[in-house]
Amino acid sequence: MNEAWYKQAIVYQIYPRSFCDSNGDGTGDLRGVISKLDYIQSLGVDAVWINPIYLSPNDDGGYDISDYYTIQPEFGTMSDLDELLEGLHARGLKLIMDLVLNHSSDEHAWFVESRKSTGSPKRDYYFWREGKNGGPPNNWPSFFGGSAWEKDPATGAYYLHLFSRKQPDLNWEHEDLRKEVRDLMEFWLKKGVDGLRLDVISAISKRTDFPDTDTTNFNETIRRYYANGPRLKEFIAEMRHSVWDRYQVMTVGEGPGITPDNALEYLDEKDGLSMIFHFGHMFMDQGPGGRFDPIPWTLSGFKQVFALWNKTFEHRGWGSVFLGNHDFGRMVSRWGNDREHHNASSKLLLTLLLTQRGTPFIYQGDEIGMTNYQLRAVSESRDIETLNGWRDAQQRGLSEAEFLKAANYAGRDNARTPVQWDDSAFAGFSGATPWMPVNSNKSGINVAQQETEQGSILNYFRQLAKLRKQHPAFSFGNCTTEDVGVEAIFLYRREYKGDKMMVLLNLSDESQIWPLEAMDQQSEILMSNYADRRYAGSDLRPWEAVILKG
Repeated sequence: MNEAWYKQAIVYQIYPRSFCDSNGDGTGDLRGVISKLDYIQSLGVDAVWINPIYLSPNDDGGYDISDYYTIQPEFGTMSDLDELLEGLHARGLKLIMDLVLNHSSDEHAWFVESRKSTGSPKRDYYFWREGKNGGPPNNWPSFFGGSAWEKDPATGAYYLHLFSRKQPDLNWEHEDLRKEVRDLMEFWLKKGVDGLRLDVISAISKRTDFPDTDTTNFNETIRRYYANGPRLKEFIAEMRHSVWDRYQVMTVGEGPGITPDNALEYLDEKDGLSMIFHFGHMFMDQGPGGRFDPIPWTLSGFKQVFALWNKTFEHRGWGSVFLGNHDFGRMVSRWGNDREHHNASSKLLLTLLLTQRGTPFIYQGDEIGMTNYQLRAVSESRDIETLNGWRDAQQRGLSEAEFLKAANYAGRDNARTPVQWDDSAFAGFSGATPWMPVNSNKSGINVAQQETEQGSILNYFRQLAKLRKQHPAFSFGNCTTEDVGVEAIFLYRREYKGDKMMVLLNLSDESQIWPLEAMDQQSEILMSNYADRRYAGSDLRPWEAVILKG
């Protein structure tokens, strides 16, 4: 097996706006990240993925880029970025930059020029189409609600935006546009950036004949119309051969629409990405209407997602493991119990993250068990997806209370509250009122408190990181899930070059009988989230995680 660095790495994700504010303006910034580099190193992680820090009008939290070559002033300067990169490398850490290449901001110079006239030299950098029957060119819905087409008064034509109307989709079919993309990637790689996280890469090739979608299931529309287009492999191969290979850069593609049936097409050893994010588990509780249409999920379904993807990558390809990020609710609030079993379930989910097959990505604050933030009114939201979702919900006749129930479960605001560094007024994040409220549980969940507690979630994560590095089976080993006949128990084995591990998780609020038939009597307990676990065989307590060797 190719023992590439990223297969052994633990990646820490930073949403800079909410990480640490160095200048007291209420917004996190690059110097704030620099001030926490020793903390980041102390976690035992190997790389940092930072969300977009480019110039942007911030319609969608920086994922609407107006200049790919300029740092957003509220985050700092290019010299700050250079210092951050130098500081990471001095500590043996790598930097993964987030690039948004499916769309730009409508304030980007390309689009400003493109919309001027039908004869503009950059007209075809974007998708412009005439309307149909007095409306948009087709019935495609946007990720953020409403139509995916916006009529522009300058020429009377419509442009495509799969996300916000201020995020027009780039037309990768145009060769000059692809050259622009190659140039901007080269700019960042010349600086020494070690990896690229490629936002919505699955949609850079789409159905350019633009047929109507024939399904009301939004995730199915993504798979069949927005993603996995006919030239996707070609576009990825072109970028790899012309840019990525020359810098030996790691690339991870975000993949709505990627399934076990098509994933390996993205990961060809010579022409593809290094690895992907898939959303098998992240979308399992979304109904046909998407994010704000939650449906029940089951533990058996949750376990099956991991088993299916492990099977997909059994012989080739590489994936990631994540349970939360800037686009989803907090890990422990979604998959665990953030009330009675906050400590144990946070630790169990971290155990899952660092022992499953694939590169683990941990989102800032999850190492201390940060929880969802409860909006009291839609007006408190800072997220365009939630605000647009409320507009659509009103058209369907939902009350604000009904919509808030869905938004507080699945909305993106949940993960974007400031990191809780201590229990001071603004949680040590800033000396001024933050851009988004601090979670009210900061006094009980914060870094300063957990630094000094031997049994804290934070120190448990550090122990896990050390254990992962000590045993190559967790990085390179195969992963086999075993059905023990109890839905709440998740049991899987890892093995690599004679290094054998068993992980046993109780994903419930109830005690469960230890599955003795699955246990080698010679197994040694390496770690558990219950400090008094000394031997195998006794009942698994609520949210107990046990790692055994042998």
